[in-house]
Amino acid sequence: MTATLRVILDQLVAPTDAALAEASRDLARALVIASPSGCEVEVVVPSGPSRDIEAEVPGVASIQRSGLPRRELAAALQLGIPTGISGGMVHSPTMFAPLVKHDRVHDHDQTVITVWDLRAWAHPGELPRAEAGWQRAMLKRAVKHADAVVVPTHSMGERLAEAAPLGDRIRVIAGAAPTGFAVPTDEVGRRRELGLPEGYVLLAGGAAESDGLDDGFAAVARSQLQVPVVVIDAGDGEEPVLADRAAAAGLPERLLHVRGALQAHDRAAVFGAALALVAPSRRMAFPWRVLEALALGVPVVAAGTDVHREVVVDGGALVEPDGSGSFADGLAAALAEALASTASAERFAVLASDRGRAFSWREAADRVWQLHADL
Repeated sequence: MTATLRVILDQLVAPTDAALAEASRDLARALVIASPSGCEVEVVVPSGPSRDIEAEVPGVASIQRSGLPRRELAAALQLGIPTGISGGMVHSPTMFAPLVKHDRVHDHDQTVITVWDLRAWAHPGELPRAEAGWQRAMLKRAVKHADAVVVPTHSMGERLAEAAPLGDRIRVIAGAAPTGFAVPTDEVGRRRELGLPEGYVLLAGGAAESDGLDDGFAAVARSQLQVPVVVIDAGDGEEPVLADRAAAAGLPERLLHVRGALQAHDRAAVFGAALALVAPSRRMAFPWRVLEALALGVPVVAAGTDVHREVVVDGGALVEPDGSGSFADGLAAALAEALASTASAERFAVLASDRGRAFSWREAADRVWQLHADL
């Protein structure tokens, strides 16, 4: 008898978040590769633009397409309306799942969701009201009907437990950098197309307070390095706002280069010329760009938040975010130390690379299969 793991991949058909789309695809691919004997993977997607799911996730046993587009399906899931995609072993790399009453003991039905970002509870104002409301509603449904809720770090699990009475159903399974993430051979050409210089400090994020870019700008300015600063993942239209904030922090506009969300190959090319990644974010969310810096051996200077301490460990410099101007000073000092000499930069790069090897989608997939076996 074959056991089928039904993986919901809404982000592949109608992506709402590029990081979630990449994570969903990479986990699904790894789940296929890691399938135990007698097990298979079925993909469940909402209706939408035609996508070659088999090409994106090779080896899936079958593909179930819902009769509803993602928006309508999301509303139905929030209300607990039957959608035709429940039943069996259901695993969602996001919160997008049929959280309805089921019988795990007799029918062997089980539903597991994943929470990567706790802004809907920690910083709800940074999300559109409808999105924050949907996430909170889905967590309430998870309390009633989820067999397990996966989070990527223990600290996020502790925070989630404060927001919802999930008991021992919270499980920790970390994500990883995109599969095959590496600096491309045409990195120089890609950076030229993006209009970027060679050799800079890299930041990631936008105008949201929890991204901490003001502290990042101040840190680079106070480090006296006099190098360009590249920001990726900025929101549409945020360039003028970020330029004003950088200037207020003492960073000349001529040194600032702001770019939006980039595809994995372009991001890897950007990392390829980065002297260091400064991650001042205090967001209670999985730090995808920190993972990518570690994977490529880019020196990391990060806020010493619970999430960063758990992810970075000894792979970079961690600075305690004390809520005052001294935080930026601490980041500046750590950045200056990391780049003080070629030997120092190489040491930080080795530390980052060593820590980066601790994360892989294959390991995550093995743990997902084990979780469902335990259930």
